[in-house]
Amino acid sequence: MTGGAGPGAASGVRVLLVDDHPVVRAGLRAMLAGFEGISIAAEARDGRAALQELARLTALGEPPAVVLMDLQMGGGMDGVAATAEIRKLAAPPPVLILTTYDTDADILAAVEAGASGYMLKDAPPEQLRQAVLQAAAGGTALAPRAAALLMDRISNPGTSLTPREVQLLELLATGLSNRAIAKQVFISEATVKTHLVHIYGKLGVDNRTAAIAVATQRRIIRAPGTA
Repeated sequence: MTGGAGPGAASGVRVLLVDDHPVVRAGLRAMLAGFEGISIAAEARDGRAALQELARLTALGEPPAVVLMDLQMGGGMDGVAATAEIRKLAAPPPVLILTTYDTDADILAAVEAGASGYMLKDAPPEQLRQAVLQAAAGGTALAPRAAALLMDRISNPGTSLTPREVQLLELLATGLSNRAIAKQVFISEATVKTHLVHIYGKLGVDNRTAAIAVATQRRIIRAPGTA
């Protein structure tokens, strides 16, 4: 966890930068500091540290306008969990996810947690600048794949996998049995089997191995073993 960015940090749109890699944070800090109207309020190495920094800044009367949040952060609290906790606050700042992951599972989890935007780390600097400003203004900023996914779910609600079905696919990919999945998500084994029938139908497969392969190929879930 690192404090504010020094002189001038109070000007413009103030960002709380959250990422577990110091080198990545340094690169993002340098890039954001070069944008007119954007400054770094503070940095944090994971979701838990981000919540602490947010509480500190709020107590000082200097809450950030945007939280720029990584998704996966080593062994610390991840971006989805941290976003959900931030959204519970009385006056939560918008959270803009910035990650390398672009699977349906990651995007849906972030949106369900309350993220205001979802951007990829390989986005051009100008796109990231615009995304931060849009989030600060109360808008939504989405990477093309995230936007396409959400539009498809609106346009084709009957054929798109539900968030629960995506969750079960992720658990399938870990090798869990139907019974173990049922215990993990607090539903009956029969309900798991019903979900699987729907999943197989939507993916055009007839078994779990094929379902995992197709879901990985279509970037619905991360490849098994991906951290």
